[in-house]
Amino acid sequence: MNKERTDLEARAARHAALADPARLRIVDLLTLGDLAPGELQQRLGMPSNLVAHHLGVLEREGMISRRRSEADRRRSYVHLAEGGFDQLGPSSAAAARRVLFVCTANSARSQLAAELWAQRSSIPAASAGTHPAVTIAAGAIATAERHGLVLPARTPQGIAEVAADTDLVITVCDAAHEELGTDALHWSIPDPVAVGTDAAFDAAFDELTIRVNALASRLTTA
Repeated sequence: MNKERTDLEARAARHAALADPARLRIVDLLTLGDLAPGELQQRLGMPSNLVAHHLGVLEREGMISRRRSEADRRRSYVHLAEGGFDQLGPSSAAAARRVLFVCTANSARSQLAAELWAQRSSIPAASAGTHPAVTIAAGAIATAERHGLVLPARTPQGIAEVAADTDLVITVCDAAHEELGTDALHWSIPDPVAVGTDAAFDAAFDELTIRVNALASRLTTA
């Protein structure tokens, strides 16, 4: 817990360091190449002492480094520090042995999510429904094929048949989430079966792809 709080505070400090237009501009300029403090002063149009202050803030948070010129030893160049911006995004999610995607019928969204996950992560995935349908929706099979994905020919299953205590459960429809409660992670994806059009299924597929990609990059194996 102490480490988590320390990491959170470090991220907050880095965000605070960037919460100034001048420092954001310095970072933008340094993404293009190294600059001496005097060159930054000219680009920013501000006094040298103010530039020094902003550089000091960024350096303190490990976001920039300085290197002495090999030609004029009185001169230094500022550059972005390696890894200095790594902690600005969301922190890593929890570890999981398996991810279980749940929707009401297990006929579309949860099936698509599980197959997308299998393409993106080595962590196993499964799917289930709170009230499983008889078959997978034809629209889900069709949209998967349009996007180069093949849904396995399996019968929708109920969550009681599939779930394990160690699963990371992700509900991908509002009804399933509200039935199961708040212990599960939730992605509020509109039901394409209710609409029935190719566009609705494609929209669900696209949003699931974005969500899967974002979580898979942050989830580690338990």
